[in-house]
Amino acid sequence: MRKVIVLISALLILAGVNASICRKERLLASGNVVLLELAPVDPRSLMQGDYMALRFKAANEAFGARIDGRHIPSDGRLVLLLDERNVAAFKRFDDGTPLSAKEVVIRYRVRGDQPKFATNAFFFQEGHAKHYAMARFGEFRVAGNGECILTALRDEKLRLLGPQSER
Repeated sequence: MRKVIVLISALLILAGVNASICRKERLLASGNVVLLELAPVDPRSLMQGDYMALRFKAANEAFGARIDGRHIPSDGRLVLLLDERNVAAFKRFDDGTPLSAKEVVIRYRVRGDQPKFATNAFFFQEGHAKHYAMARFGEFRVAGNGECILTALRDEKLRLLGPQSER
């Protein structure tokens, strides 16, 4: 009986993991590309080993540089306005009002005193920090419900950064 319970538990865990992977793959394949401008961060924490600490201008505009005790839900959605290059700017907190053609929602989570969209760091292969030093934008894939994935970093001219950019 114990083996049956362990086997069923393992199958349920694998099914859950596979469902999550499928959702992320679908988001990568069909999510809208949204570019978020990076905001300055403490230079000492910018490059920490094999990752870059990130903060986004839209988050600073929405929340101020720090949360500072204001009553803001720890999870929610922001409405962003896209320009002709798909660079997003904060417009308002989502209140259920229908979106215009150039608006998109993105889910945020506040952890500690900083909001984040999907992540607050970009991880890269050891020794590749120089490829990302000129990052000015984070490229996200965003679903209609606001879920998002950080997929790349771009420079001030919106060129993709990384080892592939040298080819």
